[in-house]
Amino acid sequence: MTIFFSWLPDFPFSLSQISLALLSAFIIGLSKAGIKGIGVVAIPIMAIGFGMKSSTGLVLLILIAGDLFAITYYFHYVEWHYVKRLLPYVLLGVILGVWIGDIVPEQIFKQILGWIILLSVIFLFYWEFRKVKQVPTSKWFGAIMGLIVGFTTMVGNLAGPFADIYFLATQLPKNRFIGTVAWLFFITNLFKVPFHIFVWGTINVEMAIFSIWLVPGIALGVLIGIQLIKIIQEHHYRRLTLLLTAMGALFILLR
Repeated sequence: MTIFFSWLPDFPFSLSQISLALLSAFIIGLSKAGIKGIGVVAIPIMAIGFGMKSSTGLVLLILIAGDLFAITYYFHYVEWHYVKRLLPYVLLGVILGVWIGDIVPEQIFKQILGWIILLSVIFLFYWEFRKVKQVPTSKWFGAIMGLIVGFTTMVGNLAGPFADIYFLATQLPKNRFIGTVAWLFFITNLFKVPFHIFVWGTINVEMAIFSIWLVPGIALGVLIGIQLIKIIQEHHYRRLTLLLTAMGALFILLR
C-alpha cells in the first residue's frame, strides 16, 4: 500500500485519508461527467477521513477541478437563461450558508446536513410521483430553489439533489442538462472559495496542493462517466438520476 502511494508528496495525511480522498475524487469525476446523484456519496466518504466541516474545503477544490472537465467537454450545451435565472439567488444562498456554518458548532452542523438530506429525499419522491412535472414560471419558485441550492452547496456541497430535480423538470436533453448544471456550479464554486479561505479556514495552501494530486482520480471518473453517458438513453437517464440521487441522499442520512 505504501509503495502504491509513493508518487504522492509527504502530505501529513494517513494512507486511509489519501485512499478516501482518491475514491471521492473518482466519484466526483463520475458525477461531473453526468452521472448525477452519485456525487453526494463522496461527501460522507470525505467526512469520515477529514471531518464534516473540515472536509468541505477539500471537497470544494475537487469539485472545481471536476467542473473544469465538465464545462470543457459540454461547452456547447449550456442554456444560459437558466443559469442567469438561478445564479443571483444561489449566490445569496451561499452567503446565508457562510453565516450559518460559521456560528454553529460541529455537532449542530452535522444535524443541519442530516435534515437537508432528509428534505431532499422527501422532495425527490414527491417530484417522482407528481403527475405534472413542469417548472413553475413564477419568480418565487426560482428564488426559493436558488436559495436552497446556494445554502446547501455552501454548508456541505450537497446542492446536487435540489439542482438536479429543478433541471430535470425543465425537460432539457441530457447533454444540455449536464452542461447547464456544470456552468452553474462552476461559477458558484469559485464564488465560495474566498469564504472557505478567509472565513471558515477550511482551504489552505496544503489542501490546494493536495487537491492537485487528486486530479488523476477526477479525470478517470470523468472519462468513465462520459462513456457511460453515451450509452444511456434519455428516459433511462432521468430515472437513473432520480434513483442515484435518492440513494446518495439516504446514504448520507443513515451513515
